[in-house]
Amino acid sequence: MGTKILSVRFDVTDNHRLEVYRRGGGYRALEKALRITGDELIEEVKRSGLRGRGGAGFPAGMKWSFVPKNTDEPKYLCVNADEGEPGTFKDRKILELDPHALIEGIVICCRAVGIEKAFVYVRGEYDFPLARLREAVSEAYSAGYLGRDIQGSGTNVDVVVHRGAGSYICGEETGLIESLEGKKGQPRPKPPFPAVVGLFGCPTVVNNVETLSTLPWIVTNGAEAYAALGTGKSTGTMLFSISGMVERPGVYESEFGVNLWDFIEKSTGGVTGGRALKAVIPGGSSSPILTAEEARRTNLDYESLAAAGSMLGSGAIMVLSEDVCIVKALEVVMRFYAHESCGQCPPCREGTFWLHRLVSRIERGGGKRDDIDKIVDICPDMMGRTVCVLADAAAMPAASYVNKFRAEFESHVEQHACPMKAVKVGEPG
Repeated sequence: MGTKILSVRFDVTDNHRLEVYRRGGGYRALEKALRITGDELIEEVKRSGLRGRGGAGFPAGMKWSFVPKNTDEPKYLCVNADEGEPGTFKDRKILELDPHALIEGIVICCRAVGIEKAFVYVRGEYDFPLARLREAVSEAYSAGYLGRDIQGSGTNVDVVVHRGAGSYICGEETGLIESLEGKKGQPRPKPPFPAVVGLFGCPTVVNNVETLSTLPWIVTNGAEAYAALGTGKSTGTMLFSISGMVERPGVYESEFGVNLWDFIEKSTGGVTGGRALKAVIPGGSSSPILTAEEARRTNLDYESLAAAGSMLGSGAIMVLSEDVCIVKALEVVMRFYAHESCGQCPPCREGTFWLHRLVSRIERGGGKRDDIDKIVDICPDMMGRTVCVLADAAAMPAASYVNKFRAEFESHVEQHACPMKAVKVGEPG
């Protein structure tokens, strides 16, 4: 909806190939970036208001500015292409259909911060996207867009493509860094932050695929043009992975500020089979759930979703129809987080285990009314008490599902079974 920045070339045949990307204007932004200073590039990105699209939404230009300018240590860029948040598959589209946009963004970032080596950490399961990216990197080296003295500018950038081993926690920036160093993928305590002490103990920028792929448009069109899109502190556009009970699941781009449910309906055709909407998970499995009423009155931007008690996160929108069992949906989410906890922090290791155990017991029909209260009681003791936010990512949805759909949990306890299994959609329950 509105201006397209990231998905504008998704339908261009063979756009993953360098010659096609260049015919569409590819690498012109890099040529422009190579003619201006790194400080000017950082200020341009700051003025654009671009926020990191990996989930936290931290301003990209500000993150770059934290990297020490006068240091004898090498600086690194870590590109987060792990994309392990359930429901998220937007970065995969970029890797498959527009990998040179990412490479161009990588070099622009490196030019801005004074980095000469970048590592792209790709989710282990992404076999085809990985092959596409490696092919594009090879083409970029051959054409002089990577390597030494890029386009005669004196800028040197090397890119290493690294395949992950299938751990959700390696999507957390310091867990990613630990994994790249050959260690167990466990997050580090912060501070120090990666901008000062990151990969191999050196200053490091960590940005995700979508963030970096936006840079060529900003450099070409200017910070003011980008900041004019969207609303408030949510500038520009974002790719949204929409899945669940919708007619046309997929990746869709929109400016910020549009109504959440209007965007879903217009993009996907609405809930499948004409069924009623029950709930929307707006930002990946870690985001608190929204009721149908909340989704219809909430806009799609960082501030509006925070005001609604949820978050934009990774932009993974999951739609639940009237026949979905909320208890079962939560059991699936809790099973995931219990499995993916690295075990480093007791509130996370024990908390995710107990949340899954309680929800699973209720879902199977063996739960007690006290189990419902225990779920809510456990959550505050998990949040803000661990090295990373995986515990929060489990606690936030758990509390929201129970608080907003408590009647369903109570029905499971009272009937010792899932009441949804005995109800046919469209018939009285």
